[in-house]
Amino acid sequence: MTEIKTSSMTVQSVDGMVKQLAAAYSSVINAGLPVRLIPSVMLWGAPGVGKSQGVRQLAERIEVTTGKSVIITDVRLLLFNPIDLRGIPTVNAERTLAIWLRPKIFQMDESEDVINILFLDEISAAPQSVQAAAYQITLDRTVGEHKLPENCIVIAAGNRVTDKSVTYKMPRALANRLCHFEIEHSFESWKHWAIASGINSKVLGFLTFSQSSLMSDNTDDGLAFTTPRTWEMVSTLLNVVSDDIESIFPMIAGCIGIGKALEFRSWCRVFDELPDIDGIFSGKMPDVPKNTDALYALTAEMTARACRCKEDMERIANSVRYAKKLPPEFAAMLLRDYMAFEDGFRLKLMCIPEFTEWLQKNGRFFTDAK
Repeated sequence: MTEIKTSSMTVQSVDGMVKQLAAAYSSVINAGLPVRLIPSVMLWGAPGVGKSQGVRQLAERIEVTTGKSVIITDVRLLLFNPIDLRGIPTVNAERTLAIWLRPKIFQMDESEDVINILFLDEISAAPQSVQAAAYQITLDRTVGEHKLPENCIVIAAGNRVTDKSVTYKMPRALANRLCHFEIEHSFESWKHWAIASGINSKVLGFLTFSQSSLMSDNTDDGLAFTTPRTWEMVSTLLNVVSDDIESIFPMIAGCIGIGKALEFRSWCRVFDELPDIDGIFSGKMPDVPKNTDALYALTAEMTARACRCKEDMERIANSVRYAKKLPPEFAAMLLRDYMAFEDGFRLKLMCIPEFTEWLQKNGRFFTDAK
């Protein structure tokens, strides 16, 4: 069986994929056309790169642009067999014919104000007998006698053969039924999502300082390694278990590997040098750290705090006034992150005199930061 070559595919960041597909689906939905006019989509990428997260972002974007509710049915094909997809056979009421009970994954809301997404995850890890059942779903939107509703989008995802995962080569006949995207990690795309999603400021600061740490190539075959997914796991530990890295260090190492965990722990000691963040947002003007590492940590902490209080423009204005004291390249990075909070937030910032003054004086740094 011929291996599917990703070199012939469109390469996108998660954010780029979301924008591309959201525009396509929204155009069709808002025109009142059936979503089956858009070919079923296949997302390829390394484990943890953000494919599943991207599908959730896509659902949120479609909700905003169409005004419809979007429901995701997440099917991990690695755990399925062909019978799971087709259903269980039984006799009809007259006991003359065999009929197939419809699987739960086909029980979708067909309301006009709803869009369904059938997400066939780990399709490349599924046995070829299960992949064969996916033929009908992706092309005919059916399995046996069961049919997907007209308001259902079909998206599949899987790892590449080169990703050292459990992977079966995809039959070319199935591949030819799909619109393929190869998902690559992008720090800027990830950071945009991380700020809006409340990723812990220590994780945000460290990865802004060391962007290459976001995604490991895992060449040493270690079980724990860095991906956007494992960094999200570390963030969750820091947010909900303990913000004290020492107390949960074994768990952090278990997510991202001992080497990167040691590097992360060492770097995060710089947070002890930071000025009072609450004071900054209350209008105080403490001294700016001289240490470059501390400046990365400071901007990450200010970004996280600002995102949590973005409705309080007085506190935001106080932080912008303090940002004017930062080296221009760090102020540019901070204000750029502020602008990523939500659509239209730049217009709110433009109402702050200190923001427009800084922009007029240091616009070159802001342009360089893009």
